[in-house]
Amino acid sequence: MNKLLIRGATVLTMEGQDAIIKTGEILMEDGWITHVGLPGSAPGYFDMDEVIEADGMVAMPGFVNCHTHAAMTLLRGYADDLPLMQWLNEKIWPFEDKLTGEDVYWGSKLACLEMIKSGTTCFGDMYAFMDDVARAVEETGMRAVLSRGMIGVAPTGSNALQEAEELVKNWNGKADGRITVMLGPHAPYTCPPDYLAKVMDLAAKLKVGIHIHVSETRTEFYDILKQYGKTPVQHLDSLGLFKYPVLAAHCVHLEQEDIEILAQKAMGIAYNPQSNMKLASGIAPVAKLLDLGATVGLGTDSTASNNNLDILEELRVGSFLQKVDTMNAEVIPAYRALQMATIDGALSMGLGDRVGLIKEGMRADIILINTKEPHMCPQHNLFANIAYSANSADVNTVIIDGKVVMLDKVVLTINEEEVMAEVQERAMRLAGK
Repeated sequence: MNKLLIRGATVLTMEGQDAIIKTGEILMEDGWITHVGLPGSAPGYFDMDEVIEADGMVAMPGFVNCHTHAAMTLLRGYADDLPLMQWLNEKIWPFEDKLTGEDVYWGSKLACLEMIKSGTTCFGDMYAFMDDVARAVEETGMRAVLSRGMIGVAPTGSNALQEAEELVKNWNGKADGRITVMLGPHAPYTCPPDYLAKVMDLAAKLKVGIHIHVSETRTEFYDILKQYGKTPVQHLDSLGLFKYPVLAAHCVHLEQEDIEILAQKAMGIAYNPQSNMKLASGIAPVAKLLDLGATVGLGTDSTASNNNLDILEELRVGSFLQKVDTMNAEVIPAYRALQMATIDGALSMGLGDRVGLIKEGMRADIILINTKEPHMCPQHNLFANIAYSANSADVNTVIIDGKVVMLDKVVLTINEEEVMAEVQERAMRLAGK
């Protein structure tokens, strides 16, 4: 049995605003959190395999990125400052037509490197060549919810369904349980009702959830309304999609009835504020969704539309954006924003029983954030310091599933120079440069 102890940190368990243990300790055994308490209180205190001294650090659950397309690190900076449909049709999809599985593998490894270094321990991904994404996840030690992206109107639509089923059979529950698989129909405008019926049948057969883009742009909203006489959310609800565990990405353009449907029926919503801002898609009505009890996590979307995978940035911008959108400074305060980045993100992807809290009986996905920096002083409110003052460079140590994957800012599972050099070469070749 491997026993790892974090000692001396201020522990934010994320079980409530009062659940702070100053100078606390966390014991992990074989990937499980088995004790959270005061110094010297852990059973078998003098019989540890590894001890991390964490004075001046905050220990908290790792960040959860609910929605991205990891391998699109290959397209970072390639197609900026364009609206979504022009961005997709003229730049992104033609580039992606050239991708190979090895390209996706290396692009995904770069994404994992970036996420680990910024404190993300779990991410939700939708893309092609997902076996290669899974391979990258397994090797880097991350936790992920993977979906084979499926475009029903494409000639590859039938093959994508078959590949999605194979992905579930080959990878669901693998990598010591760190990989979960969902189905990934792209969106209602690329997946007609008959195709979504096949997706739902497959979800029922395999007992898995569904990850889908929903109502991302005004164009999508009105096109679906014109075609089916219903908004995208109402259309999907009428098809029965929300009978399954659904992670709905974006949800920017919503009517009141849409908000009520999502709050009552969606497993979770992935709020992607910076991508939605950059592509001029709009502002998701997150404050209204939260008021009705919806579960909302944070996503970065891809590095082609963001351009980074930094959840701390997303948290801060997402909170501020809701304040200015509602003209209410009390909307999404610091602790609520941190919940969205941790436990609510986990719940949105169906992992809330495993990660998102520092609590006995949960898997040990934990990060240490350095508070001994000028921008983290003074500490009137620790939650506010992390949500509004900290940046990803403050993440010092990352533990996923009880294994140390970054220690003192050195990533232990990835050769950084090799990955960046490989991705640079592949990206230039794909771009014809």
